[in-house]
Amino acid sequence: MPRSYGYRARTRHLFKKEFKTKGLPHLSTYLDTYRIGDLVDIKADPSIQRGMPHKFYHGKTGVIFNVTPRAVGVIIRKIIGNRYLEKRVNVRIEHVRHSGCRKEFLQRVKVNAKILADAKAAGGKPSYKRIPQQPRESRVVSIADNLPQTLRPLPFETTI
Repeated sequence: MPRSYGYRARTRHLFKKEFKTKGLPHLSTYLDTYRIGDLVDIKADPSIQRGMPHKFYHGKTGVIFNVTPRAVGVIIRKIIGNRYLEKRVNVRIEHVRHSGCRKEFLQRVKVNAKILADAKAAGGKPSYKRIPQQPRESRVVSIADNLPQTLRPLPFETTI
């Protein structure tokens, strides 16, 4: 059988909805606000064919450069040969969602600003290092009212 080279060729599993998520998208999809400069993830929704991006852009993250009533323009960096090219893709909002890739970074910026303010108030030098979770402190267990017990396995019993 000859190989097909269509626009949606070899997307049998790529454009598949998960279990119990079939059907049209929720209304909250249309109520999201997108602004120029927002980072978005492109994830094609197979129940809406209009404005669907090419399969290459599925799962990619880009920056919004244009907002229209029903769609957004997204800039995506694509590797072509030995360089990156900026591709501009117009995608309907059903196929786009806000990216959480900078959430941790922005949270760290807020924490670092608080550390700096506390250090300035104390007159010290701020330390921005992330310290891993330390081991628990040592404890002393009293055996005054808690005598040690010897644990041993119970003998095997057959109930016939």
